[in-house]
Amino acid sequence: MATVRKSSKSCTVNPLKMSQPMGAAMAFMGVKDCMPMLHGSQGCTSFGLVLLVRHFREAIPLQTTAMSEVATVLGGLENVEQGIVNICKKGKPALIGICSTGVTETKGDDVEGYIKLIRQKHPELDDVGLVYVSTPDFKDAFQDGWPKTVVKLIEAFAPDDPTNAVKDPRRVNVLPGCHLTPGDLDEFRTICEDFGLLPYFVPDVAGSLDGHIPDDFTPTTLGGASVSDIRTMNRAIFTLALGEQMRAPAELLEKRTGVPFRLFDRLTGLAPNDELMAVLAEVSGRPVPLKYRRQRGQLVDAMLDGHFFFGGKRVAIGAEPDLLYNIAGWMTDLGCKIEAAVTTTESPVLERIAVDTVLIGDLEDLEAAAAGCDLLVTHSHGRQAAERLKIPFHRAGLPMFDRLGAAHQTQVGYRGSRDLIFEIGNLFIADAHEPTPDSWPLDARPSDAGDPVAARPAH
Repeated sequence: MATVRKSSKSCTVNPLKMSQPMGAAMAFMGVKDCMPMLHGSQGCTSFGLVLLVRHFREAIPLQTTAMSEVATVLGGLENVEQGIVNICKKGKPALIGICSTGVTETKGDDVEGYIKLIRQKHPELDDVGLVYVSTPDFKDAFQDGWPKTVVKLIEAFAPDDPTNAVKDPRRVNVLPGCHLTPGDLDEFRTICEDFGLLPYFVPDVAGSLDGHIPDDFTPTTLGGASVSDIRTMNRAIFTLALGEQMRAPAELLEKRTGVPFRLFDRLTGLAPNDELMAVLAEVSGRPVPLKYRRQRGQLVDAMLDGHFFFGGKRVAIGAEPDLLYNIAGWMTDLGCKIEAAVTTTESPVLERIAVDTVLIGDLEDLEAAAAGCDLLVTHSHGRQAAERLKIPFHRAGLPMFDRLGAAHQTQVGYRGSRDLIFEIGNLFIADAHEPTPDSWPLDARPSDAGDPVAARPAH
């Protein structure tokens, strides 16, 4: 069992975490025809907007109440009202998601009260959903803001009637965590559909942030889960929660709708996907499709091929808790040793990581602990640390702004796990120190120098 401790430094150097409002805003981006709005200064919104635009390389819908110093002191009712009214006039959203920031939380704005006053004054807004999430950025992290938003969406729209609902025997609810990419959600959707199930994702960033070209311009989100999807979540026969962070939303949904849930804290690797297949077969009443039996065989073969290069490697990882747990567990399965694990916020899964200590800290802490490691895993802000340490670097998490295709990275399922073995295994192979010509066996060619089988001396 790992010991979890917090960094005792007076300041953060090279931050690892993204703020809680960004996690909340991105969750709102997984709802169709939604406009997320940060209740704070323009700078708070602009900084987060730049990170998301650089990561997804798409137009990101994100607005602000543009609080000034005077407005902050006097209260933000007028700014919130003007922001909501202007968004409704120009964008005609189905939902406006309001996320607080540090400055307005410090002031103590009663945004729930503001929304009641605004609805009384503007009856024309009756058809627009207004959901507020308290997400001060001076505490918690990106992974905390995401599930808080999902809880608020369920409270606002999911029916509170656990006994009276017409069930669709094929429908399942899926509550994905923020550590999963749009590519991960598409892969998971395909797996569910191959079992004859109809998965409804809340939130569904695969529908809005997957990089597709829309038929018409819209200032709001391009797709995702609709409000009507959330209102009919009680029609599902089962809920699949993906990531420990989604436990609270899943428990609330079960309480309100009576729909049972199963939580998967990992979806990368052999054993987690065997468990997933067993659950889907039980829920659907169908056998595992032959394609997944074949994909499982391919994953096992990839593990056999890759264990030469993974075995004994020392790895340093910096990521949000669920992503950290997923990657660390998968690499441990392949024979790696986790030398350093740095994360952003507290979570029950941290104690289960195969490492002595998990540090809630920053990228400076990760760089110091990664000295002598064979691989560094974190988001794009860790690239300079990898260069200084002169070790391979695998980008994981958000933001990832110096590589293409961040939204389509896939590491769930048998196929995603298999491809991740190839991707990281190739980093290890490329970094291997080739022996000098004098040390080559007589029957080994230069092209065989990094191959542990071909470079074996002849007997």
